[in-house]
Amino acid sequence: MARVVFTALSLTILRVATAHADDILDRDVRVSISAEPLASALLAFSTQSGLKVAAADSDVARLQSSSVNGTYPVHEALTLLLNGTGLSFTPVGAGTIAIHGASMGPAIDQVGSQQEGTDAPLFPDVTTMTPRLPTEQELAGDSVHQFISHHATVHYFNTGVSGNLAHWPGGKQSICPAAFGLSPAYNAFVTARIRALAANVGAPLQSDPKCRPNVRIYFSTDPNQLMANVVKWASVYFRPRGEFATMKPFLEFTPDHAIQGWYLTIPRHASVLNSDLGLLPLNLHTLWPRVIQKNITDNGDMASIGSVVMIIDTAKVVGYAIGTVADYVGVLSLSFVQSPDHCDSLPSILDIMSPSCAAREHPTGVTAGDLAFLKALYYRNTGIGPSPSTDDIQYDMLRQLKRK
Repeated sequence: MARVVFTALSLTILRVATAHADDILDRDVRVSISAEPLASALLAFSTQSGLKVAAADSDVARLQSSSVNGTYPVHEALTLLLNGTGLSFTPVGAGTIAIHGASMGPAIDQVGSQQEGTDAPLFPDVTTMTPRLPTEQELAGDSVHQFISHHATVHYFNTGVSGNLAHWPGGKQSICPAAFGLSPAYNAFVTARIRALAANVGAPLQSDPKCRPNVRIYFSTDPNQLMANVVKWASVYFRPRGEFATMKPFLEFTPDHAIQGWYLTIPRHASVLNSDLGLLPLNLHTLWPRVIQKNITDNGDMASIGSVVMIIDTAKVVGYAIGTVADYVGVLSLSFVQSPDHCDSLPSILDIMSPSCAAREHPTGVTAGDLAFLKALYYRNTGIGPSPSTDDIQYDMLRQLKRK
């Protein structure tokens, strides 16, 4: 029963996430905009056309728009408005258009721009992961201990218990990622990047790239609808166990975060490695930032991750490079992250969306700390025994990060 319901949920989400966005470019709009600062002109265009316009301040600052007055298809009106700015535009959903400029690598504001039969966009390398080693200052004090505390969860609170940090056990419960909602080239890149990260750190990875996904990354301009599907599924699966009423408030969409979702965890025992996920008892745990202490009763055993689903509000990640976003969701996929809103001394890719880290330079990809932690977590992973203790992980991380 669980397998049938879960599959139906996945198909419903996929239909919503892959809605065609290009149609909005052909819609006629009546606009009257004078030559003015581009930021103001784009706001006027959004008001008059009824479309959302997403643009990074750094792209539109100090630029002037051209005047546009008349009725035009959306693509023609924007072309006239942006004339001479060097900027372009891309639809990223049924009602949102992203304004962007040229860059050394593709950014998330270019979602949907890659069409069949055209040259592939310039992606960063999928497999090379050689971030700089941390400085002595970044490793000082208890920075590694704090990094571990915020990147792995035993319970919804820090019990200090060692040896059962949540991770992928292996066997049939090996990671199989897939991205949806972007153009085919971008979906393929995000999927390949997560696979490369899993292989790099030694996490169990299904060898067939066409495997049935158990890490689903959905990009959408309507995350509210996707989260509604999550609530609907959970109401069917968990209501007989009496848990849905408790968990429902934590599944509701909150518009102030770019990424939401959940982990499905399974008990740790030998039969897990040879069982289909749909036949196993599942526990649902909300993805940060809505991890709340004891919001769902568990038995203290969260050692096995069975499935991960993330919903990304495309409009809120405009301007991030596609490689940066792929690394971000990849780290979230490989460990049950407890509190990435912290800003630890040791840098992490999770810093990029942490308000606490706003004052310092953000990583553009997975960091040495991220890789060291995940390698230590999956070191000698057997799938049925305990994970390494937090002390063992700290020792292993220091060994990796101080290597000359």
